[in-house]
Amino acid sequence: MRPALLDPLFAPATSLEGVGPKVVAMLENVVPADLGAREARVGDLLFVLPHSVIDRRSRPGIAHAAEGQIVTLEVTVARHQPAPRGNRSVPYRVYAFDETGEIALTFFHANAAWLEKIMPVGADIVVSGRMEWFNGRPSMVHPDHITSAEETDSLPLVEPVYPLTAGLSPKTLRRAIGQALGRLPVLPEWQEGEILRRQTFPAFDLALKRIHNPMDPIDASPKNAAWRRLAYDEFLAGQVALALVRARTRRLSGRALQGDGRLEAKIRAALPYSLTASQEQALSEIHADLARPERMLRLLQGDVGSGKTVVALLAMARAAEAGGQAALMAPTEILARQHLATIAPLAEQAGLKTAILTGREKGRERTEILAGLADGPIHFVVGTHALFQEHVTFHDLVLAIVDEQHRFGVHQRLAMTAKGDAPDMLVMTATPIPRTLVLTAFGDMDVSRLTEKPAGRRPITTVTLPFERLPELVGRIRTAIEEGQKIYWICPLVEESEEIKLMSAEDRAAALRKEFGDAVGLIHGRMAGRDKDAAMLAFKNGETRILVGTTVIEVGIDVPDATIIVIEHAERFGLAQLHQLRGRVGRGERASTCVLLYKAPPGEVARRRLEVMRETEDGFRIAEEDLKLRGEGELLGTRQSGAPGFLVARIEEHADMLETARDDARLLLSRDPELTSPRGEAIRILLYLFGRDDAVRLLRAG
Repeated sequence: MRPALLDPLFAPATSLEGVGPKVVAMLENVVPADLGAREARVGDLLFVLPHSVIDRRSRPGIAHAAEGQIVTLEVTVARHQPAPRGNRSVPYRVYAFDETGEIALTFFHANAAWLEKIMPVGADIVVSGRMEWFNGRPSMVHPDHITSAEETDSLPLVEPVYPLTAGLSPKTLRRAIGQALGRLPVLPEWQEGEILRRQTFPAFDLALKRIHNPMDPIDASPKNAAWRRLAYDEFLAGQVALALVRARTRRLSGRALQGDGRLEAKIRAALPYSLTASQEQALSEIHADLARPERMLRLLQGDVGSGKTVVALLAMARAAEAGGQAALMAPTEILARQHLATIAPLAEQAGLKTAILTGREKGRERTEILAGLADGPIHFVVGTHALFQEHVTFHDLVLAIVDEQHRFGVHQRLAMTAKGDAPDMLVMTATPIPRTLVLTAFGDMDVSRLTEKPAGRRPITTVTLPFERLPELVGRIRTAIEEGQKIYWICPLVEESEEIKLMSAEDRAAALRKEFGDAVGLIHGRMAGRDKDAAMLAFKNGETRILVGTTVIEVGIDVPDATIIVIEHAERFGLAQLHQLRGRVGRGERASTCVLLYKAPPGEVARRRLEVMRETEDGFRIAEEDLKLRGEGELLGTRQSGAPGFLVARIEEHADMLETARDDARLLLSRDPELTSPRGEAIRILLYLFGRDDAVRLLRAG
């Protein structure tokens, strides 16, 4: 049960004065919580934090106020100049002065009676707003605040600026947030006294009040102790939730998978190369996990082409040696089929049978696969989300492997888990995730990293090229095709859109066909699975030499003789994605090139991205740079994919507190696994505040 103390914060936002259905719909666009299907609550408004402040303490006098500066002026009203009768386009002006000069206060579509009432001629008033100079004369259009000199104390000197949405006025939002703060109950302290002292954290309610009612611009800065306090609370809630998931999945005790190594030896003998040192290291960590009775929960991080699939296959061999089945789940059908192409022939050398299960297998073929999984003759299955479906049953699933984890939420991970008797779980990703994000998204897992490229991988030369030099590039590609090379050409869109003037994949394919005829193929996400596979196959077999596509080719497609990748409008892609795309080439014997085509002049962030791509091929360094440039929200894909969209914390500002939060969470749960101590009870409140109620349910589920 949710603690009754929190009821005022869980009331619908429509219970606030002045917040009806229309206003709440606009508020839902600015609250940072992922609302899903539920409506906004009072507590959601507490975390709508200001992105900047207006400092109204600046009182320079009319003549000394700079253009565009927000200032506060103490002035005397001189005269009113109403708009000419019948001409609404001319503004109403009120002229006022101080000892340094005169200013025109300008109002469009004004209510004359109201202006005469609040600014009578001869009155001393205080106005605050943005200074503009019009024809060399100072002006202020629609001042933000107008008060009499006696009531100047009511003027907010430092005013928070919040994210807004169409139709929502700052006043309405501020009033709603103010009411939400008023309903904040007195909460027990969930942080250790030592942490509060060391970090100089204020209490939770004081931290919120300081950010929403700043006395100084620093009060509303993410670097301030108040904001850091809330960020640490959020990290702690996240780490406690992950640790509870981990404890729960571990409690579904697995079983020790021991093998004699004979199947693994046969697969190794069939490999045309030997494993790298980091592959061997990762494999020994996985084998040690499998041999323990507790469930394995391990993340295998490896850059594009570092050989994760082979590590996965050798882990699957160990599962087969122990008499069980293994499943490998991929986010797309193309990737699933590619994994099958790698795994099936090697598994066959060891006498193991592999099947594929996606949405495409139908009729008798599907029935046979399902029977083979249920009765046991199929040892390994590769597939997409289709593996989750209820009618898919396994004879004895002991190892579940998930590729590109960030495309699947935690719920899907648990659904896969339900397919066997608590199977061991290995999660793989080619998105190099910085250590800080590994902690937030995968804090419940142990981590192995593949740091080397497999033998035979050639470095990739990366060049940047402005669009003006496109004809030169086309000439270079003609030469490459004559030499027998293949080319990927990536565009950001499928078809031309009205809003964005970019070359779409369809347009680019049409333009290149004028030059190269039928040698140009096309692939994009809106095509049917069968058509995509046909386009890939034609490219792989050399029927087409240039494959124009969208980012659908980003994940895992393997064409060793593709040696050039052109990425159009490279300035519009994130670093991690550029790096993923670049990894499509450099897989064969020949030297490879990545051409980043950009529209000049690139912006500051785009320019830095292109520089980083030229400087390094190290995916982990690229991921750290991407984090600096973009923040955490984008790096793991979207919030919907189970990645941690934060309400308050900013990874780039607050990452230094993550490890402390993880250690704190682990220590807490080792001492108080059911959260029944006074601090444990307070932590339950924290979990509800930050939307981690799922974790509290896990406690109850035991």
